[in-house]
Amino acid sequence: QDELVESGGGSVQAGGSLRLSCVATTLTYRGKWMAWFRQAPGKEREGVAAIWSGDGAPTRYSDSVKGRFTISRDNAANTVLYLQMDRLKPEDTAMYYCAAAGFHLDSGSYTDWGQGTQVTVSS
Repeated sequence: QDELVESGGGSVQAGGSLRLSCVATTLTYRGKWMAWFRQAPGKEREGVAAIWSGDGAPTRYSDSVKGRFTISRDNAANTVLYLQMDRLKPEDTAMYYCAAAGFHLDSGSYTDWGQGTQVTVSS
């Protein structure tokens, strides 16, 4: 049974917006960092944004998305992680993955991963 299930991907024109969601189906990940990563064809996986669950919910963003993307999470019964993506650019096109139980934007530190949701931005 998948622990992290993403949704919300799709196709949009440059300048548009999308909101990704990731539902933790079996664990709450309280006290754990959660993050969004992306990988475009032929490129390495890139950390996009990360958030902790504690007071003030510290966040981290890659320079390429800072000011355009916003990460948030709902720590209710089933933790839901969100990524609001505004002013999208063609270079944002990638498969986006939800990850949990790692540290900041270090992909190698994350132990739990979703299957990914495709985001395509046309010019």
